[in-house]
Amino acid sequence: MSNSIFEDQKEVFLDIVDAKDYVQLDRVTTIYQSLKDSVQKPLKMILVYGRPGTGKSMMLSKLAKDLSDTQKVLIYHTPILDEGEFLKTLAKDLYNIKVSDELNFTRFMEVAKEYTFDKIPIVLLDEAQLYSSALMEKIRLLADTRDIKFVITLHKTEKEDLIAKEHFQTRIWESVELLNATSSELKIYIQKKLMMSNAFDIANMFDDKSAKHIHNLTHGNYRDTNKLLYVLFDIYSWYENNQPTKINYTSISKKIIEMAGLQTGLIHA
Repeated sequence: MSNSIFEDQKEVFLDIVDAKDYVQLDRVTTIYQSLKDSVQKPLKMILVYGRPGTGKSMMLSKLAKDLSDTQKVLIYHTPILDEGEFLKTLAKDLYNIKVSDELNFTRFMEVAKEYTFDKIPIVLLDEAQLYSSALMEKIRLLADTRDIKFVITLHKTEKEDLIAKEHFQTRIWESVELLNATSSELKIYIQKKLMMSNAFDIANMFDDKSAKHIHNLTHGNYRDTNKLLYVLFDIYSWYENNQPTKINYTSISKKIIEMAGLQTGLIHA
């Protein structure tokens, strides 16, 4: 069994989407508040977009957690690609109706008219670039009824930019873009993640210089940063158990950052 103080901390950087792990950064908090405000406006559909690893899924989870006390909120991190299954799942989760046979769009619309809510239910769809054009058209039509409000996420690439324009140009009145962290934001992100785990001494090891080294490798992408730090703590754990005198507990070693970069493929040997 490991006696390393680093061993447990690597779990902090597992790539798991959980609202309780949401880290407050000033710029991200401002964007999140804007998204939360937009949800309360009479908008049919809201788009959250950004490159993979910029925190879209985490933001959706946070939104679901914060709004679920006051209205019905559904979140689908994994897209349901079959149209019939999508509508049946929506009918079950929204209206508590189980449909054993086929449920087409016309029948779903008829069912939806039979139900009213004090506040319009919100459906959060992650990874919307995976839905087919035909299914996205149905989602647009559902949003047009104003009986269901949709918040969707899209990866921002050249292809998805085109998809966004084709599908949503006339339907979306609000869009929110998420970006990678700056070097200073990345330092705060790492420190806050560790402090949430009560690892204050380790959090203090990350200074401006080490944050800059990490940023140079990950470009401030949260997913890549998590992967890098998971491996970094694994390496530190090995050193603490086998060669503890090699560890400087006042700052993070550039050499170990680079070793982690090699192992994660962020540095190509």
